[in-house]
Amino acid sequence: MRTALRVLVVEDHAPLRAQIVALLTHAGHEVDEAADGTMGLRLALHSPPDVLVLDLGLPGLDGLKVCTTLRQEAPQRIPVLMLTARDALSDKLDGFDAGADDYLVKPFAGEELLARVAALSRRHEAGQVFTLRIGPLAIDRRGHTAARDGQPLSLPPTAFNILVMLAEAWPRALSRSDLVDRLWPGEAPDSDSLRTHIFQLRQQLDKPFGEPMLKTVHGVGFRLDVPGSMPGGAAGSVARGAA
Repeated sequence: MRTALRVLVVEDHAPLRAQIVALLTHAGHEVDEAADGTMGLRLALHSPPDVLVLDLGLPGLDGLKVCTTLRQEAPQRIPVLMLTARDALSDKLDGFDAGADDYLVKPFAGEELLARVAALSRRHEAGQVFTLRIGPLAIDRRGHTAARDGQPLSLPPTAFNILVMLAEAWPRALSRSDLVDRLWPGEAPDSDSLRTHIFQLRQQLDKPFGEPMLKTVHGVGFRLDVPGSMPGGAAGSVARGAA
């Protein structure tokens, strides 16, 4: 059974916004909406939602500015799902740099939007301040600490950053190139650098415990694995809207 969430949808393309609102409402969620970045930011700060569905191209304040301001001023970590018709890697990296937690490129299936909203709410324990939880794993992004089953993990900075990226992407996998681009933007580390940091992460996250959480997805990259964590549900398609 799905948990009912409070979702704020900020999208200036009225037909697409109406489709998303109807989709979320039909799934049992409580939905607020805004057609521009200024109103969306005001609503998010006044009454923080469990998940914010935020378009990148907005009048007034664009999605990047809304997200950046939200991270600076909101009293708690609000999960942000960024929507855009732009699928270039540079656009995605800009969104993540601004504080987005996940990225969905238009057009997208309604089922995928619902699944990502549900995953974001569970990932951030909707409302817990700066603490990200996935199964037995707890990450304090502000304090730069992590623990599994209550046992602190002693992670070097780069291994910790990899863990945060994988947790923010959960339940999806991240490719090796995604990790390299975000860890070393504009640089070209030697071929063994990522492997070394992945090894350090495994030594802390998995070795002392009975079941590994860090899985290699052959031909893709890496993901965190939590039994029974994959979201379900079904819905129709959502049409393409303006960027």
